[in-house]
Amino acid sequence: MKAFLLAAGLGTRLRPLTDHTPKCMLKIDGRPLLDIWLDEFEHAGVDEVLVNVHSLAEVVRAHIETRHTPPKVHTSFEPELLGSAGTLVANKRWVADEELFLACNADNLTDFDLRTLIEFHRRGDAVATLTLFHAERPSACGIVELDQAARVIGFAEKPGNPMSDLANAGIYAFHPSVLDDVVGEPPLDIGYDVLPSLVGRARAMEIGGYFRDIGTADAYRLAQEEWRLQVVR
Repeated sequence: MKAFLLAAGLGTRLRPLTDHTPKCMLKIDGRPLLDIWLDEFEHAGVDEVLVNVHSLAEVVRAHIETRHTPPKVHTSFEPELLGSAGTLVANKRWVADEELFLACNADNLTDFDLRTLIEFHRRGDAVATLTLFHAERPSACGIVELDQAARVIGFAEKPGNPMSDLANAGIYAFHPSVLDDVVGEPPLDIGYDVLPSLVGRARAMEIGGYFRDIGTADAYRLAQEEWRLQVVR
């Protein structure tokens, strides 16, 4: 199985923390987010991971070279940011023969077991499976509407009047055919350029346990405090 770890964002809202440290290398309880994700991929049975890089790419590559445990990690340098969907499309040949592939935002911190997502996706008949969480600020997220069969029947990215607080968590299982339907020139975004076209064709499941999007310095501070409590438990 293969997975994308989307890590090329500039982390502008985290400055000055990200002036010299890529967002995916920020540490939680002494471990970079990158390592937390790669260890989870190994736990879920992922064999290969592609990490997209941009700013401070050499820092990410140097750290990957120090790892000697699975999964196998490739990096894809983007001189110009392609956007989350743009990265997937640019590398779609890499996953063309897969039954499914995963795509995850590297700046999310969660104890969610990816095997749950994989099993849920395989049991369904959808080309994509999204993960969801209850957002504190729904208008800043992609909001999802589900029917009783867990099928996505509505989606709005950062809506002015959110229909609920059930938000896209940025952790996906996709069939490769999804990428054939993405049109336009980069940068392309999963929330704006992929998910709206999957309404009626995707399913979704809520993440149980801990989840936080580390997009700001305050969120990073909270994540460090909260994660220590998770570990203690």
